[in-house]
Order: sequence, then structure tokens, then C-alpha cells
Amino acid sequence: MKKIQQQIEGLEQYITQSPIQQQQAISALKTLNTYIQNLEFLQAEIQTNLELIKTVEQELLQQNETLISERQVYHDLFKLAPNAYLVTNAEGIILEINYTAAALLNVFPSLLIGKSLINFVAQTEHQLFISKLKQSLNEKSVQELEVSIFPRDRQAFNALLLVKAGRETSGALGALQICLYDITKYKQAVSEQKPATRETLNQLGGLRVLFVDDEADSRELIAAMLMQYGVVVTTVATVAEALQELERSRPDVIISDIRMPDEDGYTLIRKIKTLEAETGWRIPTAALTAYLAEDRAKAIKAGFESHLPKLAHPTELITMVAQLVNRF
Repeated sequence: MKKIQQQIEGLEQYITQSPIQQQQAISALKTLNTYIQNLEFLQAEIQTNLELIKTVEQELLQQNETLISERQVYHDLFKLAPNAYLVTNAEGIILEINYTAAALLNVFPSLLIGKSLINFVAQTEHQLFISKLKQSLNEKSVQELEVSIFPRDRQAFNALLLVKAGRETSGALGALQICLYDITKYKQAVSEQKPATRETLNQLGGLRVLFVDDEADSRELIAAMLMQYGVVVTTVATVAEALQELERSRPDVIISDIRMPDEDGYTLIRKIKTLEAETGWRIPTAALTAYLAEDRAKAIKAGFESHLPKLAHPTELITMVAQLVNRF
């Protein structure tokens, strides 16, 4: 640009010494000089923008490196998690699986990628299994499915699958995130439990139960189950509402979900125990959860007298309530 400017100045000097159309030539040179100055300004602006782009590019590279690092951390947590996790598509093809889930199926994780989980499900349950997976892909909430799983070269076990639409660990959409639990021991314990007799069930009429759960569908379902046996059910959605209800009346039994936003079931049981210490009350309490990861021992240690998963049969719920009030 500087060299061009020098040539223009030389040309201007030559023209000023020439008598031919001197005035028009000088005017044209001035206009050309203005264009050159504008070009110099644009060049400086472009240089500034290039430096800005370079800075933004460096920031994006750093952010990308951070995202890659964080993704690796989450991937490692997924792989090494103590609970059994896997990711499939709507047809049950395994996209990702952690070591715990692979151990339950008794196959190396790398050998399971691209294989169908249905290969480990009882033949009679294949249709139900695929139907539930496809349904879960369009649901926002966690879907529950109980099936029989046949690991390679090992005894079959009763399994609970918690299925939720989401992403695979690579970030791709259209995947199903599945938690797999072996509930064989739980099923055996339930089968050995003494069922409530007809006489006992008839005695439940008028029993007052307070049920705490943040999900409206769950509150309606549990209330309907209990009301069939004459139980008077009060339902609330939060720990705060439960405590307000306790100020108004004293229920015979309290049943609470564990996983709730803000204050959970463990918060509620602590506050109930504090209230019992202040008033001398003793209110039988039970934890009702959607996740078997909520260990029964943990719930009992926290202060609950009993624990039952939401998948439990209605008769199991009634039997538990009857046990809590010693009406056997």
C-alpha cells in the first residue's frame, strides 16, 4: 500500500508539470488518493477483525478441550458406576454399557456393543419388552419394566428395568437410558411374607393414612388402592404440606416417597422423629420408592419402619399397612 502511494505521488508531480488537462488530472489523483486512504482504513479494520477472530478461535478451542475433558469424566463415571447402566436404541440394541451391567449379563462390555438386550430376556417376554422400549422413547418420565433376565452361563434372575429417553454418552439423541436391577432376593422375600387375612383387611376400615409424593399420578394410584379397603387417605405433595397436615391431625400411618425435589423423604422422617420426641407420639412410617437403588436398609436406618417399591402388588401395600398398625 505504501509503494502504491509513492507511485501516485510521483505521477502527481509529473502531471503538475504537464500543461495538458492539468486540472482534471489533479482532481482524479485526489479522488484516487482518497480511495487509497479508505483502503488503508479497511485494511486496518480487517487486521483488527482477524486478531479478534483469532482470539475467539483460541477461546473456542479451550472450551472444546474443557468439554472433551468433562465428557471423559462423565464417561468414566458411567463405566465405573456401582449400579448397572446401559444405553440402547428403541429396538434394544446396546449402544453403551458399563462394567456392572456387563457383569450381570456375564459378558465382556466390548462384546455387548451392537448386540440386542432382548437376547437376555425370556422368550415369552420379548413382545412386552420391545413394546415398553418403544413407548419409553416418547415418555418424559421414567418407565418401569419387570422381566426375567438370562445371563450367559448363569442362573436367570428377576430384573427391574428403569427406562428413560435420553442421549447416549456420545451425545446422540434417540437413545434409551436403562438402569438394571437384580430383584430376585426382594421377590423371594415378598413371596415369603405372610399375606394379610380377609379378617385383617376388613379391620382396615377407618384407618387414616397420610401419603406424601410429589407425583400426582402416584398419589391418585396409591390413594385408590388403599380406599378400596376403607382406608381414609390424605395425600400431599411436599414435606412442608405433610408437616402442616400433622399439625391438623394425627394419622395412623405415614407413607412417603423418598425422591422428591427440595426436601426428600429422609428430610421428612427426620422431622417426624423430632416431632415424636417433642409430643410423645409414635406414628408408623413407610418409605415407598420408585428406585430399588434406595436400599431398604438405608430407609430403615433413617427411621422408617418399612419399605416398599412402587412396583409392588396392591396386596403387598395393604399387607405392609396392616403390619405397621399391628392388625394381624
